[in-house]
Parts: sequence; C-alpha cells; structure tokens
Amino acid sequence: MTVSITGATGFIGRRLVQRLHADNHFVHVLTRTKSKAEEVFPVKDFPGIVIAEEPEWKDSIQGSNAVVNLAGLPVSTRWSPEIKKEIKKSRIRVTSKVVDLINSLPGARPTVLVSATAVGYYGTSETQVFVESSPSGNDYLAEVCREWEAAALKVNKDVRVALIRIGVVLGKDGGALARMIPLFMMFAGGPLGSGQQWFSWIHLDDIVNLIYEAILNPSYKGVINGTAPNPVRLSEMCNHLGNVMGRPSWLPVPDFAIKTILGEGASVVLEGQKVLPTRAKELGFQFRYPYVKDALKAILS
Repeated sequence: MTVSITGATGFIGRRLVQRLHADNHFVHVLTRTKSKAEEVFPVKDFPGIVIAEEPEWKDSIQGSNAVVNLAGLPVSTRWSPEIKKEIKKSRIRVTSKVVDLINSLPGARPTVLVSATAVGYYGTSETQVFVESSPSGNDYLAEVCREWEAAALKVNKDVRVALIRIGVVLGKDGGALARMIPLFMMFAGGPLGSGQQWFSWIHLDDIVNLIYEAILNPSYKGVINGTAPNPVRLSEMCNHLGNVMGRPSWLPVPDFAIKTILGEGASVVLEGQKVLPTRAKELGFQFRYPYVKDALKAILS
C-alpha cells in the first residue's frame, strides 16, 4: 500500500512510519519543513520514502491508498492565549487542507482517512466513564476536538473515516513520560496533584498498531478510542513509575510545580478522565500492553 502521513515527524508518526516501512509499504511524508523530515527519515535508513512539501501534497495523496492525519502542535506545553489559538489552528488547518485535497481529486481517491483526535473530546471528570458514544465536554480541549473531528468528517462520502481519540501515549522518547520523568527525579516522584484523577493511557506500540489496523481493516470506521482497556488513577500510575524507576513515590508533586511547567495545559494532567476502548475491543483489537505496570516496565527497562 501507499500511505500518506501528516505529522509523520511527531512522537506517534515516527513509529508509524518505521512500522509501515518495515512491512514494505510505501510511505509519503507530508511535511511543511522538508529539512526536518529528511533528518528524521534519512534516505539510507528509509530508502524509497517520499518527502513532500505542501505544494506536492496533492500529488502524494493522489497516488495513495490511505491518508493518516496526525498533525498538530502538542497540547502538553504551556498554554498562552497565542499557543491555544495555535493548538487549535494547527489541527484544523492541516485536517481541512488534507480533506480539501482528497475531495478535489478527479479520479481514484484514497479509500481511507485515519484522523487523530483526542480523549480531550469528553471533557474531564473524576466519576464518569467515557465511551465512544459519550457526549462532548464543554472546556477548551473538547471544543478543539469537536472542530478537529468535524473538519475530518467533511471528506467525500466514498472515503472511509476512522477518528482515533487518543489518550496519553506512553513511550520512551517523547509524550507525557518524557515530561513526567524529570518531575519524578526532582520531587522523588509521587502523584501529580491530588492523585485521584483518572489517567487514560496507551502504550506507543499499541496506538501505532491500532492506527495500522484502521488503515487495513474496513470494519474500523467512525470514532475509536485509542486508550488501553485499564485506565488507572494517577496515584497508581505514579506508584508503578516510581517502582520501575527505583524512586520513592510518596511525595506528591504539587499542583503549582505542574502548572509552572505546563501552565494551563496542566488541566489535562490535573483533572483527567476515565476513557474505555469499547469499540477497539468489539473489533477484536489485541492490546500488547493492557496494564500500565507492564507498559512502564517495557518502556523503562
């Protein structure tokens, strides 16, 4: 297959490109900065990979069986009003562009668009359980996710759409863990904030496999939660992290420290939500890491 990917140089995108490339699929990296993509995917390691800047996106998409849309500024950063605008704009702009390009193709279109979104769609709660059919929340991230998904759903009706609402992705070289580990080192670990908030996580390999399945399997369509089947309270996650790192985990990381690092973006960590992958389980998806303890051991050992 030929797969075009936006956000290919990001945390999930890199691993997805490696996986597709290892399985001998053709990959088109849709990028805004060619030099960065060439650094991440050097020709010697990724022969045959096509790196396309924006003016060439249409040709790349035209020759593709599938498009995966992962582009967007990370949310786990300090949110200033400017950054909040940019977080929203970056997602909606690229998604709309990709959809417009697919819709403008004269002949054969890609058969599937797999578009990332986030569990932020549901808003936050310490008591509710969220599944794919749950209503959207009413905070800033929920609004971003609604508009992001709406942009993807404007694609031509003959294109299958899978919207993957991604939880907190755990992996070695980026994402939430890369930010939590220094906090652990500084404060000797411990729960972030109250520790009672829910943490809906997924191992990087599992989210990549879920996206891969969504590309290949026609029954993957509509909204699919990209979270592991066993969310945990943050205090439990931090206990396991402390154990794996050999750090004590009784001293809570104070709210102010998290807010200092993440600003308003800290709400993602401090408020949390319990999200279950009901649809993935119905589809028979096999999680390699259903339990956070095993995921952390695999990542940090």
